[in-house]
Amino acid sequence: MPAHMISRRAVMIAAPLAWAGGLRGANEVLSEFVFDTVPFPSCHASTVVELPNGDLLSAWFGGTGEGKPDVAIWASRRAGGKWTEPVEMVRERETPCWNPVLFHTKDGRLWLYYKFGTSPSQWTAGRKVSADHGKSWSAVEHLPAGIYGPIRAKPLVMEDGTIVSGSSVESYRSWAAWIERSTDGGKTFSRIGPITVPADGGGSDDGKSTRGLIQPSVISLGGKKLRMYARSTQNIGRVCVADSTDGGVTWTEAHPLDVLNPNSGIDAVALRDGRVVLVYNNTAKGRSPLNLAVSRDGENFMMFHTLEDAAGEEFSYPNVIQGKDGDLHIVYTWRRKKIRYVKLALRDVPK
Repeated sequence: MPAHMISRRAVMIAAPLAWAGGLRGANEVLSEFVFDTVPFPSCHASTVVELPNGDLLSAWFGGTGEGKPDVAIWASRRAGGKWTEPVEMVRERETPCWNPVLFHTKDGRLWLYYKFGTSPSQWTAGRKVSADHGKSWSAVEHLPAGIYGPIRAKPLVMEDGTIVSGSSVESYRSWAAWIERSTDGGKTFSRIGPITVPADGGGSDDGKSTRGLIQPSVISLGGKKLRMYARSTQNIGRVCVADSTDGGVTWTEAHPLDVLNPNSGIDAVALRDGRVVLVYNNTAKGRSPLNLAVSRDGENFMMFHTLEDAAGEEFSYPNVIQGKDGDLHIVYTWRRKKIRYVKLALRDVPK
């Protein structure tokens, strides 16, 4: 549907990129696990933020397995060149936690958003806030039904403080991306969407498969021009994008890029020089390899680095930020057993 037809509700509170086998393409300044020994066998969906003093803070969900009632949100800080022992940040009673997201608002406060519930279709969102860069945290606040904040990827915080969160809803056999936009630091949100691919990207409906987009990552292309990059279902099989020219108030329909997506989480970051870096699984099936690509216009991407590649394994759900020094900080799921952190020098991102 045209951008002006997308509903808005105010609520309180080329060819696909080819993979070259074995390509590394760039020198990783640092690659390490966030932890070695932890009291849980499975972990997933990490997030990372840089603190004012240059430390990093990462969070993820961990427990006996995704969707199990003992899954909690855990976190670790990288200070003095080492990751601290993980600490439990949130545990909901007898129900799993999912998809933590860390980010700063314009006022300098540090937020942790997360989801909880027996499955994505049953989610409620929660959040905590820190006024001292993660040393102490508020009590958990549960959000009203239907408001999730950033669903998996970090939100875009604009120069005027507006928060533009990529959100999504996973219903029975139907997924859709949404935007949750706040101009008052998260006190209230406008929910904009749904944002979909016309005719679900084509392909016949077999009456069984799920179709649609979820987990958008929102970036700025300069001024009020924004773009979201979204994960898609198997029938679409490509990273999909939608655009806004008014700071995220209205959005176009989505369209697929020539970038493969095997129904797996992605992330994007707009570098300060205008280039866009995408972290994604460059494959039609599975969650390996895990790759980096760069674009000068946000539309046409060139793959330049392979973070991981092992047939049949899972390397997934990346989160990428650009540090104050310009370098890239990336965290991702490593075989559902660990979270890996990689630092990549800006000079190694092709121009």
